[in-house]
Amino acid sequence: MQVVDLDREAIKRGLSEGSMLVIDVREPHEYEAGHIPGAVSHPLSSFDPQAVAALIADDGRRPVFSCASGVRSVHALMAAQNDGVAITEHYKGGFKDWYGAGETIE
Repeated sequence: MQVVDLDREAIKRGLSEGSMLVIDVREPHEYEAGHIPGAVSHPLSSFDPQAVAALIADDGRRPVFSCASGVRSVHALMAAQNDGVAITEHYKGGFKDWYGAGETIE
């Protein structure tokens, strides 16, 4: 399994450049309570690697998984990679790091 850890600055840079697709794998109630601006919801509890692959193909930006603290995003990486989806990056600090630093949320 390949895992590339990204920090908050890398996420901010990717979002500001418009080059990054943040895929939030937290549960719907967590996402609705607040998420990184522009992040799309795809909960780990109902994770479908092929749906993620289609999302990535349709979007065209660099995909990065995010969760609350960086644990579920690694599980999402494993599930995607085991199904042949080429995604290796996740936000290691996750939403807790983002929110804790006072970044804007939606």
